[in-house]
Amino acid sequence: MIITQKKPLEELLQMLQGVTKVAIVGCGNCAAACQTGGEKEIQEMKTLLEERGFQVMATVLPDECCHKMLVRRDTKVLRDCGAEAVVGMACGDGVQTVADNIALPVYPANNTMFLGQVERVGIFHEYCRMCGDCVLGDTGGICPVTQCAKGLVNGPCGGQKNGKCEVSPENDCAWIKIYQRLLLLGQEDKLLKPCRERGYAADAHPRHIDLRGKKK
Repeated sequence: MIITQKKPLEELLQMLQGVTKVAIVGCGNCAAACQTGGEKEIQEMKTLLEERGFQVMATVLPDECCHKMLVRRDTKVLRDCGAEAVVGMACGDGVQTVADNIALPVYPANNTMFLGQVERVGIFHEYCRMCGDCVLGDTGGICPVTQCAKGLVNGPCGGQKNGKCEVSPENDCAWIKIYQRLLLLGQEDKLLKPCRERGYAADAHPRHIDLRGKKK
C-alpha cells in the first residue's frame, strides 16, 4: 500500500493562491485506508476550504486514483464544473494521473511517504523501496535496502548497539534481523556467500512495464 500523510493546510492554501473555485479528487484505495483521501476526508477538506472562502464545484472519489482509465472516466464531470484547480487527495502517482486527464492545475493535499505494510488500521511500516532489484531471496525475506538505514546489501556496518541501528536507535539492526531469520529457516549459510552487488541500472527513471510486449 502507498502510504500518504496530509500536508499542512497552510501549505495547500499557499498553492491555491489566486484560486477561488476548486474540485476535489480523492482515492478509494490507499488514501482512503490512510485516512487522507476517502469520502470522510474529502468532506472534511470541502468544509475547510469553504470556511476559507473557496467554492467547491465538485468532488470525485475514484476507486483507484492510480488507474488511468478509471480516473479518465470519473474526472469527466470536472471538465465543465467551473473549477479553476483540483485538489488531489491521493498519492503522488494519483495526483499525476489526475493531471494527465484534465487541463487544470492539480495540487497535492498529501505527502507520499512510502510503500508500506498495514499492521492494523492506522499503523503502517515501510517495507519496500521499489528499487527494481529485489534481494529478498538472499536475506530471508527482509529487505536490507529499506530496513537498513544505510541501505547496506553486503552485511552489517558494525555500528549497531544492543541490536539497535546507530543511525535510528529506535529501529532494530536490519542485518541482525536477517541473521536471526536465516537461522530460523536453517539458511544461515547464505551469509557465507558474497552478496551480489545491487544493480543501480534498475533505478533509471521513469520506468515502464508493458505486459503486452513491445509496441511496433
